[in-house]
Amino acid sequence: MLGLVGTAAAALFTSACGRSQAAIRAQAAELTAGSIASCVRRPQQIEGPYFVEEQLHRSDIRSDPSDGSIRPGVPLRLRFQVSREDGRGCAPLANAAVHVWQCDAHGVYSDVRDPSFDTRGKKFLRGYQLTNDRGAAEFVTIYPGWYPGRTVHIHFKIRSDPSASRGFEFTSQLYFDEKVTDEVHKLPPYDAKGRRSTTNGTDLLFRRRGNQLVLPLTQNGQGYSGTFEIALQLT
Repeated sequence: MLGLVGTAAAALFTSACGRSQAAIRAQAAELTAGSIASCVRRPQQIEGPYFVEEQLHRSDIRSDPSDGSIRPGVPLRLRFQVSREDGRGCAPLANAAVHVWQCDAHGVYSDVRDPSFDTRGKKFLRGYQLTNDRGAAEFVTIYPGWYPGRTVHIHFKIRSDPSASRGFEFTSQLYFDEKVTDEVHKLPPYDAKGRRSTTNGTDLLFRRRGNQLVLPLTQNGQGYSGTFEIALQLT
């Protein structure tokens, strides 16, 4: 790694004639950051009752394969940056399966039977992607709605081996900034459900280190985008 950074710095020095020192330092920092994998540990949380082994390998999870319909909601581009920690540092984890599942704008999950809905056979807002050589997996989804007893969240599961029968598995949840959620839930179709009854502060699972699982968001056109960095200890 030191050799890589040194080579980049040397190349930068030879082409820096006539440029400001601030510009040179900024580019050097960018090159260095791009060479080092993030090493952020996150807490695990429960899988919950709505995980289904669908094996839907896709990036855009808004549609329902059974009829082609698109679940309405504010667009959310979600990027996982997955690293492997070995005690000496972190490196990108390639070919890991990242599974995502969530409720729609009205608090409904697909392909499950619940006291308030029965969506068996539907497969909206579910899917998985394999991380690339940089440890990244990206999804297009919608900002989640809410249902009684839980704050707004997205479930995820990372498997070091795409097969469900072997390998390391990490399961947890993503949470959201309350102010962003309040603004999103004023919009249709979220507003039809009314004001949510559970917030981050009153959610029992969020109070178990959920503050370390909040997805940082930036506005992206009519929606949002966010990158979630996570480092896994596989042994």
